[in-house]
Amino acid sequence: MKLVTAIIKPSRLDPVLEALKEVGVAGMTVSEVRGFGRQRGKTEVYRGAEYEVKLLPKVKVEVVTSEQHVERVCVAIQEAANTGKIGDGKIWVSGLDGVIRIRTGERGQQAVEG
Repeated sequence: MKLVTAIIKPSRLDPVLEALKEVGVAGMTVSEVRGFGRQRGKTEVYRGAEYEVKLLPKVKVEVVTSEQHVERVCVAIQEAANTGKIGDGKIWVSGLDGVIRIRTGERGQQAVEG
């Protein structure tokens, strides 16, 4: 089992969700987060005063999947989230020692599948 985590621009959330549905993802978690990378924030003007926004709004998408589906999940996210501009985000893959469905007690792949 693997955990695929992606940090993307908020404007790309709907295309990413659609792409993940198309590759058969049965569930995911989406969180609103803030952060920076090479983009390093931005300067904005509010009522004539300049201020620096150091942490930019981003969206974190988390998907638990089997090892054989990791590549297609990553490709789906990458293609849907790509704008070609700095700040498009990152994807990383982590191993999971186990997954348990609380309601039924199912473990492993059965706990993740519909």
